[in-house]
Amino acid sequence: MNKLLIYYSLSGNGDLVAEHLRKEGFCVRKVEPKKAMPKKFFWQIMAGGFAAGIGKKEPLKAYDPDVRDFDEIVIGSPVWNGRLSCPINTVLDKTDLKGKKLTFVLYSGSGDAPKAVQKIQSLYPDAGIIHLKEPKKYPDELKKL
Repeated sequence: MNKLLIYYSLSGNGDLVAEHLRKEGFCVRKVEPKKAMPKKFFWQIMAGGFAAGIGKKEPLKAYDPDVRDFDEIVIGSPVWNGRLSCPINTVLDKTDLKGKKLTFVLYSGSGDAPKAVQKIQSLYPDAGIIHLKEPKKYPDELKKL
């Protein structure tokens, strides 16, 4: 079975998830927004949280939406304002995930993301959802994968 992780990471939590899943045989695609986030944490929260709150899709650098060769896909996203990150909103908009075994890995400070879960369940009712609370701070969270 061909497995792919598509993820975004601002603070490095997603990078830890990617490292873990790469060891489990996953191919990995990290997405990068064309416009960089602010450097200061406060402004990241303000900009990212607001944009995620309105469901913004962020233009990406060189993203390949072709997933035809993969049977299982994991989408990794930080949680911003309880929602999926803007780069991942773009991935979901541009990628045909029909017929794939799909799991979402959400990483956040609280480990909770009710609005992200609602969106995922409305778009992909059969998808699995795994919540991780700051894997950089709590490495044992990776055992949930």
